Amino acid sequence: MKTPRYLLDYSNINFEKVYIDFLIIGTGIAGLYSAIHAHKWGKVLIVTKEKLEDSNTEHAQGGIAAVFDKEDSTELHLKDTLVAGAGLCNREAVQVLVNEGPARVRELIDMGTNFDRHHDQIALTREGAHSRRRILHAGGDATGEEVRRALTNVVVNQLGIPVHEKTFILDLITHEGRCYGALAYCHHYKKFVAYLAPITIVATGGCGQLYRTTSNPDVATGDGMAFAYRAGAELMDMEFIQFHPTTLYIPGLPAFLVSEAVRGEGAVLRNANGERFMHKYHPMAELAPRDVVARAIVDQMKKDGKLHVWLDITHRDAEFLKNRFPTIYKTCLKNGIDMAKDWLPVAPAAHYMMGGVRTDLYGATRIPGLFACGEVACTGVHGANRLASNSLLDGLVFGYRIFEKAIPEFKSFNEDLDKIPLFIPEPKYKKRRSLCSTYRKRLQLLMSEKVGIIRDEEGLKSALETLEDWSKCLEFEFSSMEEWETQNMIQIAYIMVRSALVRKESRGAHYRRDYPESILSYKGRHFVFQRESQESDSVELES
Repeated sequence: MKTPRYLLDYSNINFEKVYIDFLIIGTGIAGLYSAIHAHKWGKVLIVTKEKLEDSNTEHAQGGIAAVFDKEDSTELHLKDTLVAGAGLCNREAVQVLVNEGPARVRELIDMGTNFDRHHDQIALTREGAHSRRRILHAGGDATGEEVRRALTNVVVNQLGIPVHEKTFILDLITHEGRCYGALAYCHHYKKFVAYLAPITIVATGGCGQLYRTTSNPDVATGDGMAFAYRAGAELMDMEFIQFHPTTLYIPGLPAFLVSEAVRGEGAVLRNANGERFMHKYHPMAELAPRDVVARAIVDQMKKDGKLHVWLDITHRDAEFLKNRFPTIYKTCLKNGIDMAKDWLPVAPAAHYMMGGVRTDLYGATRIPGLFACGEVACTGVHGANRLASNSLLDGLVFGYRIFEKAIPEFKSFNEDLDKIPLFIPEPKYKKRRSLCSTYRKRLQLLMSEKVGIIRDEEGLKSALETLEDWSKCLEFEFSSMEEWETQNMIQIAYIMVRSALVRKESRGAHYRRDYPESILSYKGRHFVFQRESQESDSVELES
């Protein structure tokens, strides 16, 4: 697949120029937290393609994993993360995560985040693959919403950091190998904008919308990975997308996440005959790593000839469930399900991308001036399968560490942004009327069927051939955000498939029925893609 440098031909577009010191792209936990710390050093502006609250963070239910209990330790958190990561975690990154995590969470508390408490102590729960109770939660099952509320209060009300909503980032501005900001289209004012900044931080989240069924919001279309890749950044570990084992299955309605914490509070999975089955797949049964539980559910669904299994937490009374899981409880009731009396129909759905824009442990990409954090980034910290509730922690820890490298780079910056060319002219693009109505649904179906929980070479090659055919759309110029998103999605899907084909083994969230075992030579080996080379490379990281 030939990937053009830009989404559009910018030669006939008039850009309004906006000058700032720090451009933050994204309003999830990583973007907002980064913006707060950037504010100490200069003028900050945040850009998001929809509303401020539209992010994966808002939908996070379970909580944040961090060592707060005297019976717990960072060594145990490290071990649990490495085990879940299936031999692919970057050990140094995990050490940073678990050791610096508690301090970042305490800072989040100081910023006004109200975590749930029990007898004046922070309440902790346990989730899948954790050996101890170490999950802080808020509002029962509304942790992400509470974290976003607290950070938004600091960003908007206390610091007055401007947020440009309804603004779609098209491409990054690069010149002679350095990043100088981004080109965007503002839907609210119907104008093109060039955001010029010495430091750009990408925190755009994941790409769950590549799949027909996902727990992610509509904004999760992989845009940050796509425009960073077009600019020359590397993408790593793109074969590893996590499927959450339990989303509420209601025909005709979008998947609704049923938190891992429900199983942490004793819920069990049952097949069509009402029998428990997880003990046949893993010693930790319902609390096994997510990749194990998701595959087990798919296998059981196939055996039963059903589109879901059952989640049973009827041993808990209604009062407990209302207080501990208010969002899930209300959603179930709205759909005629009483959690205290009824089993929940659940099935896996695309949830979290372990891969992304390759960075070091300070969020730096291979492009000077460009940093990334949160789900869009990849340090290798999650390996082949993310440990439950490590995602919000990731956004905090690595969003904070960015400034250890970004500030010296910012202080030494002495170029005139007005003299930086906004783009490099490319051959004219072809015009086309419409893309989104035909390609997007077909793409989601293709990825779900060929690049889902269980894969094989035949399916992957078939997907690759289809995507190579669809890649012609990258040569066309479109005029709507939905079409630009679809172009980004096709680009990212292609890299995911290529990465999945190269890894001829099963590891974590990447399971191939034609190579069902993990192979020692692949342990610690990460596949990297870069636009200029069009080929994959591999790097070894200590696991």
